Amino acid sequence: MTADSSPPDPAPPLPAERQEEFVRLLNEAHGLLLRYVMSLLGNRHDAEDVLQRACVVMWRRFGTFEPGTDFVAWATTVSFYEARNFQRVTGHCRLEFDDELLETLAAERVHHVRQWSARTEALEHCLEKLDRPSRALVETLYTEGTTALEAARREGCAPKTIYNKINIIRRALAECVQRRLAASTL
Repeated sequence: MTADSSPPDPAPPLPAERQEEFVRLLNEAHGLLLRYVMSLLGNRHDAEDVLQRACVVMWRRFGTFEPGTDFVAWATTVSFYEARNFQRVTGHCRLEFDDELLETLAAERVHHVRQWSARTEALEHCLEKLDRPSRALVETLYTEGTTALEAARREGCAPKTIYNKINIIRRALAECVQRRLAASTL
């Protein structure tokens, strides 16, 4: 191996408490990071691969992470650049965007992904408020994966009736979630 192609010197080993801190912070943020990378790549399999590589980079660079600062912001930055590198190397991104625009979009995605758990909690609360037939229809279509056509056959009605019902339910849930989120920010 020539001097130009030798691997970089490995980072000095982290003390045990820093290793534990890294594992704890990564475990807490893993779901959010996976959703973030999926939002960048649009494919779960690719996102899992990229996140795995990003985690290795984070581990190697964790000595540069300032304790007490925002781990998620740091980790999403690392993940963003790993996702960009993946797109460049694999040619998965057919569109070319200015780096500044991509960084702006990535930052907005971080904000959106951070709100995911609050939105999920609000949705669960709103689902509980639905009447029994509406909740059953939502579970049939979204949990069981039944098609609207199958649900219509089961209920003995036209598929259009199911589509209309579910649209009304979705609108009501969206309004309920928005009200709940707005109330929690007050």
